Amino acid sequence: MKRTILATAALTAFMLNGALAADHQVKMLNKNAKGEEMVFEPDFISAKVGDTVTFLPTDAGHLAETMPGMLPPGAKSFMGQAGKPTVMKIDAEGIYGIKCLPHYSMGMVALIVAGKPVNLDAVKAAIAKIPSPLPQKRFKSLLAQIPATN
Repeated sequence: MKRTILATAALTAFMLNGALAADHQVKMLNKNAKGEEMVFEPDFISAKVGDTVTFLPTDAGHLAETMPGMLPPGAKSFMGQAGKPTVMKIDAEGIYGIKCLPHYSMGMVALIVAGKPVNLDAVKAAIAKIPSPLPQKRFKSLLAQIPATN
């Protein structure tokens, strides 16, 4: 009886945790409604650990992948396939830098912030090393959207 109660409680907790997780849908576009070219929409996502982010190649030729130096400690990197939806699980608290490799130099980048931005300094250092001006500029603009923490 005791095992049944514990198993039921564990299953209920697991189901509730899964039910509370969100899936954030991100379109990969050649052009958005504002006329900006080669963009993720949205390009800034506030998420929670346990959430997923689904990257949808609305226009052909796009993919999503994490960027070296722009992952929270303990987070897993990923690389999607061009033209295929990619699901990313948020597995650690912090900032995730995302790029579309074919359109990276054109500034096709996004930021995901899960919980506290624990790796903010590392992300700023990685952005400072980006040789191409457009992705660097877009990342700096996205960083400005992170709420100040005390």
